[in-house]
Amino acid sequence: MSAQQVLFDAPGPRTRRTILIFNILGVLIALALLAWIVSALADRGQLAASMWTPFLQARTWEFFILPGLLNTLKAAGIAIVTSVAFGLLFGVGRLSHLAPIRWVAGTVVEFLRAVPVLLMMIFFWLALGRSGAVEPQNAPLIAVILALTLYNGSVIAELVRSGVHGLPKGQREAGMAIGLTRNQSLRNIEVPQALIAMLPALISQFVVILKDSALGYIITYPELLQYTRRLGVGEGNVIPSLLVAAAIFILINFALSTLATRMSSLLSFRTRTRKRAAEDVVVMDAAST
Repeated sequence: MSAQQVLFDAPGPRTRRTILIFNILGVLIALALLAWIVSALADRGQLAASMWTPFLQARTWEFFILPGLLNTLKAAGIAIVTSVAFGLLFGVGRLSHLAPIRWVAGTVVEFLRAVPVLLMMIFFWLALGRSGAVEPQNAPLIAVILALTLYNGSVIAELVRSGVHGLPKGQREAGMAIGLTRNQSLRNIEVPQALIAMLPALISQFVVILKDSALGYIITYPELLQYTRRLGVGEGNVIPSLLVAAAIFILINFALSTLATRMSSLLSFRTRTRKRAAEDVVVMDAAST
């Protein structure tokens, strides 16, 4: 009997038939909704060829799409690096054997996870702009990076903590048996293994960072969504422009999600290979004795 059968009863023929019927109904409803949206857009001329003609011109990509995409990737790329650094620092802090460090790190992480990322963007944008600490034209970019770093870094810190706690206790015991201290075992043995195990979830968090960077248009950061809105207002094709921006985001996020899936499969394969090799060594040792 499998673990899945222990947790809940396998559906019978009637239940499977009911599930199939509801799935078909759901697909039909989704297709009907999509057809209604397409029909409404066509009635208003939003799907006319003239609305899409600007995207066949080089100037559209040179002055709108590519600059916005580069700004999006710039903010997301910097935020990814800083979020990982923040997550590792506070994730290890939450695992410290010193209670004050655990409390401080835990308080910071839980607080930042509870604050909406858009609220942080607006706060930093206003604070930086009114304090004069940075140039006004740089305030939106810095605010976006800070907000994405603090929010997603706190999530990554929690991933690090849960990843280390998910490791077998024998990892730490083996490290301490060879003379390592608890902190050395954490840095040299446990955290590296936890990072490998949580790599798919980490890449999925990178997708979140990329998507949340679009919120920067609210604080005037000129990212892809901001540029496509300007293009749509100028050309009178706001909906096609937003659809193109959505398609670009979907392609990038799909590429990152595919990377996460492949990394997960690769890591699972390597883990199984190492386990089989270890079992073969044990069998050979037993046979030789």
